[in-house]
Parts: sequence; C-alpha cells; structure tokens
Amino acid sequence: MKDEICNQQGDVILRRVNNVQGKKLNHLVLAEGEHTGHKHQIIKGDAELYDHEGTLFLRVLSDTATLAHEEHAHQVLEKGDYQIGIVREYDHFSEESKNVAD
Repeated sequence: MKDEICNQQGDVILRRVNNVQGKKLNHLVLAEGEHTGHKHQIIKGDAELYDHEGTLFLRVLSDTATLAHEEHAHQVLEKGDYQIGIVREYDHFSEESKNVAD
C-alpha cells in the first residue's frame, strides 16, 4: 500500500505511507489556495500534521477524518498515515514544471 495515491482534492494529492516523519504542527491546513485564500484542511476527526524538510505528512488517528475545501467536495480519509503532495504541471514550451494553482 506504500506510495499508493489514495485521494486527491483539487491540486492536493494524498499518498498512503507506512509512517509519518518530522515536527508536529499546531494546525491541520494541508495547503492554502494561492489566489482565493481557500484552504485544504481537516475539519472533522482526530488527526495530526507533520512537516519534514518541507514535505507534509498527515496522521489520521480516528476511524475517519474529513478533508474540506470551499471549491471541492469533502473527502473522507481513513485512519492511517499519508504524505501530502501538490499536483505539478509541465509547460512544454517553456520546459518548466510548476505547482498547479488552486
């Protein structure tokens, strides 16, 4: 199950991992919108967010947790550990990749 993409909400990807790493954060915001100010955040359930050298990890402690965003459908995450990623897009003309803006 390691590295399996198990969920996506807009530009945020969650991959199942075997454990989390890093420093525990005091919030549950997985990503903030660059243009709208909207947030991908856990609004229900027991969870912890960690930062390891700029990579975020989420640990869902309760049976489920709800990931919300103002412009996307809520996602229900099962208990377990996740690595948080951002969808990237590649511009073939400029030969550059960048994060997708939500």
